[in-house]
Amino acid sequence: MFDSADLGDGWTVWNDDDDRAVLAYRPDVFDGTTFPAPCLPTVYVTRGRPNRRPEGNRTLPPNAPWVVTLRLEPDVEHESDTHGSRADAIEGAERLTGRFSAGDLDYRSLYQVPREPYLDELDELTGSRR
Repeated sequence: MFDSADLGDGWTVWNDDDDRAVLAYRPDVFDGTTFPAPCLPTVYVTRGRPNRRPEGNRTLPPNAPWVVTLRLEPDVEHESDTHGSRADAIEGAERLTGRFSAGDLDYRSLYQVPREPYLDELDELTGSRR
């Protein structure tokens, strides 16, 4: 199980079930007013293929890997890492949220059509080191 104290600053555990977890970055800010709600940075920890959406088919083999995926928007994915166990995936998600909060991830390069005002504000929130 996740402990919010081990996550990067601003990250919240939204869901933590036996076979998946969802972590959200600053849901107080991505409320549809300051930032658009669909742009809520989210980390998914799921079992299965890296490209499988968390809401997909839940019938998995017992040895299915654990996958940690950061999505900045529904179709903007930063990375997916696979892990052999849930404990390793939790540690991977904790490191990823820490790097994101510290501004150590280059999320701007993921956008085909730059959204400069939004990305500038996200840089401010994360203290990004561009």
